[in-house]
Amino acid sequence: MSIGHTLLGLLESGPRHGYDLKRTFDAKFGHDRPLHYGQVYSTMSRLLKNGLVEVDGIEAGDGPERKRYAITEAGVTDVARWLATPEKPEPYLQSTLYTKVVLALLTSRDAADILDTQRSEHLRGMRVLTERKRQGDLADQLICDHALFHLEADLRWLELTAARLDKLCEAVSR
Repeated sequence: MSIGHTLLGLLESGPRHGYDLKRTFDAKFGHDRPLHYGQVYSTMSRLLKNGLVEVDGIEAGDGPERKRYAITEAGVTDVARWLATPEKPEPYLQSTLYTKVVLALLTSRDAADILDTQRSEHLRGMRVLTERKRQGDLADQLICDHALFHLEADLRWLELTAARLDKLCEAVSR
């Protein structure tokens, strides 16, 4: 995810302080990985340097001065370009799990155990996501569906690989 573009998009609704940007980002996108304040302010500094935001005002408070940021026309154009650019599908051709299975075979370990353990972990994750989806709002339901579909695809791969372990062992042992 492009944090800079996401923060720019949040600024399109109006000027905000860094604290407000972090709070909104975390509420909308950061359930599992909230932003650190330092990340917000370093990103805003870079966006300011690149002319994509400007300081709309500075307010004195009990602590340090609070800058209010506003998106510039260049920032609006940049967000529009980013939104219109399709994401490249991730082919997962260098999967850590695949590497573990092959290394287990190459080192005479039980690759089936690795697949079984991973299957259990995927199923556990799917139960957690299904419960979160059941309790969540529409946005949470959609992000959980996205993750669940990926986990389902991984489970299909785990089953297929388990069924082909003997052939894979022959292929990697050559």
